[in-house]
Amino acid sequence: MALHYRSFGFQVLVGMVVGLALGLVARTIGAGPDGDLNWLATALKTVGSIFVSLLKAIVPPLVFAAIVASIANLRALDNAARLAGQTLLWFAITALIAVVIGITLGLIIQPGVGIGAGALATKQPESVGGWLDFLKGLVPGNSLALSGSTQIGEDGAATTGISFNILQLLVISIAVGLATLKVGDKAEPFLAFIRSLLAVVRAILGWVIRLTPIGSAALIGTAVATYGWSALAQLGVFTGAIYLGLGIVLLVVYPTLLAANGLKPLPFFAKAWPAIQLGFVSRSSVGTLPVTEAVTQRLGVDKGYAAFAIPLASTTKMDGCASIYPALAAIFVAGFYNVPLHAMDYALIAFVSVIGSAATAGLTGAIVMLTLTLSTLGLPLEGVGLLLAIDPILDMGRTAVNVAGQVLVGVIVAKREGILDESAYYGDGALVAV
Repeated sequence: MALHYRSFGFQVLVGMVVGLALGLVARTIGAGPDGDLNWLATALKTVGSIFVSLLKAIVPPLVFAAIVASIANLRALDNAARLAGQTLLWFAITALIAVVIGITLGLIIQPGVGIGAGALATKQPESVGGWLDFLKGLVPGNSLALSGSTQIGEDGAATTGISFNILQLLVISIAVGLATLKVGDKAEPFLAFIRSLLAVVRAILGWVIRLTPIGSAALIGTAVATYGWSALAQLGVFTGAIYLGLGIVLLVVYPTLLAANGLKPLPFFAKAWPAIQLGFVSRSSVGTLPVTEAVTQRLGVDKGYAAFAIPLASTTKMDGCASIYPALAAIFVAGFYNVPLHAMDYALIAFVSVIGSAATAGLTGAIVMLTLTLSTLGLPLEGVGLLLAIDPILDMGRTAVNVAGQVLVGVIVAKREGILDESAYYGDGALVAV
């Protein structure tokens, strides 16, 4: 997996190193004259925010066009229903493996035990995930999946914003895609427009992705400048447990599953690396979607199947955010508050992780999934506040594993169904353009 100075992966790696250095410099400079961020930290935060905003802006049309087109493309695939079923089955299998690893590590390490109740600040989360809220959230309130929210600032001023609910947009997109299959030939003019829209959106997103080295420098730098090592020191055991679990899934479980299906792991990681890197720095599985789909095709997965599986996976397949993290976090919170967990509680954690992962759709981070898990177990929701300070640091690793898992399922299902081009999997083909 040699890196060339002109390659995308090398440029992103350089950006991360530069960002780390700039973050350390910004932290050394200290606070500004009014106690605010200094000029370097402000610049890093601004550039990083702009990069993430650009990714978020392109997500709604990308999700809608990609999922509608991918479902319509199922007509060209043999055994489309079987492919869809196998994809969902492997989503569940890999999620279950990940959550079992999270629970096992939690039981061995006991990350919340021994931390004094006054050592960390706690607060109720601003939003709480519950099963009724999740089910109601599946039903679109309008045809555009728009939702409004009001936030109260520290000065008491209210700010109202409008955003897309990606989970509802996913439901709308699936419904429209299925309707195109039902209508048949009459839907062709509409599908021609959707395919053109998808091509245009991908071109725009390709321009944004070219800014990734700059965006990665700013995002890494902001994390270091803002959180430094103090937050990690307070929650060091928990942070270590999370990254240990992510490492086991990424470097042990995934290679084992590939080998069990007759594939060598090294070509997988060599070609999936650009998507994994982008997921790490952007903290957005949906924003990484075009690169994820491109590397999946580069690995030899049938183009039609990849166009179906990856958009769906980018919104619902979250081994990091929805499996390892909530399992370990729930055990951490239980240990912190000295609440005993029993066998049924661990079974509930596994159930929530496998079934409720769609609750993380469209979110940068896994707060909704965590509150959903805690509320299901009856654990104090103030425990979320313990983990907010280091969430951006954890989310980088979580999203990288999410993206790797999304590519993995596509490759495994394609291999098992005989639609994987193994010459492309083992070849040296260039990254497909986004």
